Amino acid sequence: MTPAEFIILSLIVEKPSHGWEIEQIIEKRGMREWTALGFSSIYYLLQKLEKKNLIKSRTEAMPGRGPARKIYQATAGGSEACREQTLAALQTTHRFQAPILMGLANLPHVSIPEALAGLKQYRRNLKERLIRIKARRLVQRPIAFHVEALFDYSLISIEAEKKWIEKMIKQLEVKDGEDRF
Repeated sequence: MTPAEFIILSLIVEKPSHGWEIEQIIEKRGMREWTALGFSSIYYLLQKLEKKNLIKSRTEAMPGRGPARKIYQATAGGSEACREQTLAALQTTHRFQAPILMGLANLPHVSIPEALAGLKQYRRNLKERLIRIKARRLVQRPIAFHVEALFDYSLISIEAEKKWIEKMIKQLEVKDGEDRF
C-alpha cells in the first residue's frame, strides 16, 4: 500500500466520509506539511482502495443541499490493513530524503557565498513553515491526541532542523573568506 493510500484509508477508518470531507480533514490537520497528497488524487485513491476491497461506498442523498454524495466506509479488511500498516509505520525507521541533503552532497559545486545565500533562504523558509504550522495548530484546538502528536512531531523536527541550519551557517561564515570548499 502506498503512503497516500494509507493516509486516505486511515481517514476512512477513522470516520466514514465523502471525498470533499477527506480533503477538508487533510487541510485542517496540516497533513500536506508532511505528505505529498494533492486534492486531485483523493478520488483516484478512493477508487483504488475500493477496487482492493479495503473500502466500500454508498450513495447518500442530500435533500435540499445538492446532488447525492458517495460516502466511503472501511471494510473489515480495510480496518485490519490500516491497523497492520499503522503498527509497521510506528516501528520502522525510514530514510530521510530531503532536497537539502542533495544540496549538501554537492556543496563543492558552488561558492561559499552562494551556499551561504542558499542556506539563509532555507532558514527563512523554515521560519515561515514553523509559523504556518503553529498557526494551523492553534486554530485546531482542542484536537485529538494523535493529531496533536502529528503537530508536535512536525514542530520539533523543524526546530531541530532550524538549530542545525544555524550551526551550518555559522560554520560557513567562518569559511566565507575562502572561495571554495
